[in-house]
Amino acid sequence: MSVLVTDTGFHTDDWTQGFCGTGAANDCVALDLGSDTQPEDVQLSPAVQLIRIDFPSSADGRGFTIARALRLRGYSGRLRARGHVLADQYAMARRSGFDEVEIDEALAARQPEDQWQFRADWENHNYQARLRG
Repeated sequence: MSVLVTDTGFHTDDWTQGFCGTGAANDCVALDLGSDTQPEDVQLSPAVQLIRIDFPSSADGRGFTIARALRLRGYSGRLRARGHVLADQYAMARRSGFDEVEIDEALAARQPEDQWQFRADWENHNYQARLRG
């Protein structure tokens, strides 16, 4: 079972329609991308409602780059980070374009909701906001 993290805290995953890979058919509504995906190879269609990007390790930041590139290409649907994203990385995930983070129950137990919520004000707590001060 997984836990979704958003700016409002922990939630149950509400997505029930499954996922396709990067070379999905036109009727695919959700893509599941690996951390080694080249963003320019992702086929974005108006039917895609959700893209989930894998984080195999908390030290692997390629997912942040993929998310930012997809947003720059115009993707405006739901964007989810999945896997080994830590509470300390939540603000970076949001700034790079993710709407939510999917973690397993074990990580949710080690890093409870209050640790994620502490970083939910991601727009105001960054070095740029402090410089503008």
